[in-house]
Amino acid sequence: MRLTKKSHSCVRLEKDGRTLVVDPGGFSEEDAALGADALLVTHEHPDHFDEGRLRAALEADPAARIWTLKSVADQLSTAFPGRVHTVGHGDTFTAAGFEVQVHGELHAVIHPDIPRVTNVGYLVDGGALFHPGDALTVPDHPVRTLMLPVMAPWNKISEVIDYVREVRPERAYDIHDALLTDLARPIYDRQIGALGGAEHLRLAPGATAEL
Repeated sequence: MRLTKKSHSCVRLEKDGRTLVVDPGGFSEEDAALGADALLVTHEHPDHFDEGRLRAALEADPAARIWTLKSVADQLSTAFPGRVHTVGHGDTFTAAGFEVQVHGELHAVIHPDIPRVTNVGYLVDGGALFHPGDALTVPDHPVRTLMLPVMAPWNKISEVIDYVREVRPERAYDIHDALLTDLARPIYDRQIGALGGAEHLRLAPGATAEL
């Protein structure tokens, strides 16, 4: 499986000539969703869900499909009947040849006064990779590669470190990093790498890794 990091929380997975894209939101590249055989969206916030990007991908490829939670599916299903699938915690499905399990139910707490929206994470190919969206969900399955939401209004670095410790992946790659400045990156790299208990890695947008 080839992992390509796109901007912020969007990742692109390729295997056997097919492509799966997760969270091509408004902080990602304009063409982040194009060319995907299947798309997964973790929740409705605009840095993860951009309706225009998804519509462009579905219009460009009539065979492309989306799997997501109800709040996102409701905005797309009428325009693309039969191509937008609603999923929730505990569901399993196959998308573009990738086996996917759904974990989690709610977005992390931003502030007690802000209502929590639904959020799901996606475990791909039996734990080869886990993308949690905007929550520190721990799947009930070993994870080899964790996509790590490293910086957000809803987390702090101690929580990020403890999350890596709890999931216990072989490696963790940063996502949710568009707001992290270049000045802060070495600090996050050093502390997560030293204290998380797993190999901590970072890819620049457009860079790839073989999993």
